[in-house]
Amino acid sequence: MRTTLQQAQRIVVKVGTSTLIYPNGAINLKAIDQLAFILSDLQNQGKEVLLVSSGAIGVGLNKLMLTERPTTIPEQQAVAAVGQAELMNIYNQRFAVYGQKMAQVLLTRDVPAFPESRKNVINTLEQLLQMGLVPIINENDTVAVEELDHATKFGDNDQLSAIVSQLVQADLLIMLSDIDGFFSANPHVDPEATLFSEITTITETHYQIAGGRGSRFGTGGMTSKLKAAERILQQQQQMVLANGHDPAIITQILAGEPIGTLFSAN
Repeated sequence: MRTTLQQAQRIVVKVGTSTLIYPNGAINLKAIDQLAFILSDLQNQGKEVLLVSSGAIGVGLNKLMLTERPTTIPEQQAVAAVGQAELMNIYNQRFAVYGQKMAQVLLTRDVPAFPESRKNVINTLEQLLQMGLVPIINENDTVAVEELDHATKFGDNDQLSAIVSQLVQADLLIMLSDIDGFFSANPHVDPEATLFSEITTITETHYQIAGGRGSRFGTGGMTSKLKAAERILQQQQQMVLANGHDPAIITQILAGEPIGTLFSAN
């Protein structure tokens, strides 16, 4: 089944903060450079690539030399505003080294929810891809708030990446996290946890393994990733969940190597 990944032409890559930021809060420039190199090379191969990138608050904390994340929403939004500008500056520098142009797209949950704005964002993304650019997409944290019932909030970039994959009808979503895939138990605490190589249907059992629909699994938020995968499967698309410690793993995934967990309804 993984041989189909080799034919993926339109690819969405999602990277979490754990890939972009070191545990000490410093920016992982090596990972960002590797990411820019891999995605630029994919573009050179004639593929179309979109990047959904977290990290605005993490980079903002580093830029402002803050050791702890602020507790209030306005403070977090201010840090995100600083961090998003700095993060895009770094991306622009690294992509330029490899001769690849990129563009920033910031979204809130209400944009794809309404027909007219949904059509507009699809047209924008399609045009950027047609022009050979790599759209770098993030939630607009400066206007979206964290209340769970607020209409503008995606919830997290796992959901955003799945929604983007739907909007552009991507062949594959590669979700890079701080865990090697979906396991039978939390591998951080259970040495006997085994990796699911492929999942075709997500059941309540999977959510129970992840700790329930409303909980967090490890540091990667496994419940959120399952919800994103469920959305992908409903659209007859494919998703690979893998460890983003070394972004070069993207090349191995696209070669069809048995890495991470493949979610595919086919």
